Amino acid sequence: MALKHPRAPGREAAERDYAPLFGLEPGRLSRHRCGQEELPPDVAYQIIHDELMLDGNARLNLATFVSTWAEPQADRLMAECFDKNMIDKDEYPNTAEIETRCVNILSQLWHAPDVSQATGCSTTGSSEAAMLGGLALKRRWRKARIAAGKPAGQPNIVMGINVQVCWEKFANYWDVDMRLVPMEGNRFHLTADEAVKACDENTIGVVAILGSTYDGSYEPVAEICAALDDYQARTGIDVPVHVDGASGGFVAPFIDPDLAWDFRLPRVASINASGHKYGLVYPGVGWAIWRDAAALPEDLIFWVNYLGDNMPTFALNFSRPGAQVVMQYYNFLRLGFEGYRAVQQYARDVATGLSARIAELGPFELITKGDELPVFAFKLRDDISNYTVFDVSNALRERGWLLPAYTFPKNREDLAALRVVVKRGFSHDMADFLVSDLKRVLPRLEKQPAPVHDNKSGSGFHH
Repeated sequence: MALKHPRAPGREAAERDYAPLFGLEPGRLSRHRCGQEELPPDVAYQIIHDELMLDGNARLNLATFVSTWAEPQADRLMAECFDKNMIDKDEYPNTAEIETRCVNILSQLWHAPDVSQATGCSTTGSSEAAMLGGLALKRRWRKARIAAGKPAGQPNIVMGINVQVCWEKFANYWDVDMRLVPMEGNRFHLTADEAVKACDENTIGVVAILGSTYDGSYEPVAEICAALDDYQARTGIDVPVHVDGASGGFVAPFIDPDLAWDFRLPRVASINASGHKYGLVYPGVGWAIWRDAAALPEDLIFWVNYLGDNMPTFALNFSRPGAQVVMQYYNFLRLGFEGYRAVQQYARDVATGLSARIAELGPFELITKGDELPVFAFKLRDDISNYTVFDVSNALRERGWLLPAYTFPKNREDLAALRVVVKRGFSHDMADFLVSDLKRVLPRLEKQPAPVHDNKSGSGFHH
């Protein structure tokens, strides 16, 4: 979430008179201080409603992986649960039971060895779930080092530089050296050989990403595990794998069922995923699942009884809403395996079809085509010098599209790309409109004598 900070950009927002509404006299609106007087509820609603009209249309946001559409029945269930505190399992036992069912379903979906011993929890998002997975890796490594009489003060974690910022936060907040494998040439994510090169006896784990946010590609989890098996055979060093399945954890099981990336691989200790991405839930829920209870150190679990029952908790947050967990279960119940398969396959079909049509336009070259995650990235041809991907992104904003333009990270900062995230609610029909609007803006851009926007001036998007 955004941090209020003196150096952060912001809008000027002076106190102003608000408009007379519903026969009421105008009054003074205070934006950054608590006003002295009450406002009528209809006036307060209208003021905020009008300000929010300046937000972008979420359905046209091709940058976000987060769900922007749901069935009205799911909306209604969420509204019925807005007042339920997920942590209060004694007061809301059925909501707690629904969370347990979701953990069981995900454990089965990700091939945990014994679903009856399913171990996991819901979180406020995949970032929190990732940090819980990282904490468990660090604690397991530390206990093993101490038991062996070895120093435990310099832990490191290995991952590709394409990881989401939550992993940088984990390493920073919990004092773990982050060994980032940079991109090289056309290698845009972590590979098995590069992962092993970065490991040593202080490595708490390797993070493999099932669906890179930069280009939608899957990292080769099975190859990474096999290379670490060989590494252990040669050195005796046992390095577990955590799979960041923020997006792919709700895609691969349904449309890539033969892909081994999950607990079928014995080296995979834990998995995180975002229910509010391809899990099809509105923002506010993630999942952390361990292969079994032994993978989650007991001393990380807190038992509390001050809400009426003695219950275990492992989370960075305490109180949080139950509505998103209920919506997750609604999706499992409503769609089932075949329903999820149909939704995700449709998204992939839209992505691959759209990427092919964009490639046919002429100025663009595909980096990926949306055949793993329903996400693809593309760039301008190298011989185009009079406009940039940032110019393309800004031109499409005029039509309401939020199409992110960004540069790749270290060692490939020369590569600037556009990315399309196809998710539920983005149809073939909408893809047609996007292609039409690209065709509309390209002639104007092609007449530009020189680029107008770059990565500093062209977009508010930051990876």
